[in-house]
Amino acid sequence: MPLATVLPSPIGTLLLTGEPSATAPGGTALASLTVLGPSRLAPGARLDTIAFAEITRQLDAYFDGTLTAFDIECTARGTAFQHLVWNALARVPYGTTSTYERLAADIGAPGAARAVGAALAANPVLLVRPCHRVLGADGALRGYAAGTDAKQHLLDHEAAHARTRAAV
Repeated sequence: MPLATVLPSPIGTLLLTGEPSATAPGGTALASLTVLGPSRLAPGARLDTIAFAEITRQLDAYFDGTLTAFDIECTARGTAFQHLVWNALARVPYGTTSTYERLAADIGAPGAARAVGAALAANPVLLVRPCHRVLGADGALRGYAAGTDAKQHLLDHEAAHARTRAAV
């Protein structure tokens, strides 16, 4: 049975869905993280805030600026290419950005920037897989499932906390 919870955040109310973890007894594996809007709960999903305790703890710590890398089990389904892109995306450091072109080159597919963009658009776990860190070649914000205002907020948030960490 799918599990779900909602979590207020600086970019809007987040809808988290998941399923029981295959590796952590009593834990939850994250299936999707979206900003509420047209999203709906999966058929048969039950709200369960306790099941998401560790995930919400990490998300809260991220928004507090004390967490720079997530350690969350995900059950994201996707193609082999999508997983290749998502794995490359996970290597983009906190407080920095990359481009669609650079990610394409990183996975050995130069010239596949549009395909990389499509794979990022299919990323079901915003924030956890930080597609907000990817910009156009000209440095412009491009599509983001939560909207470009949310993308800018996340980039500003990470940049501010990265500077604070560097100053310490």
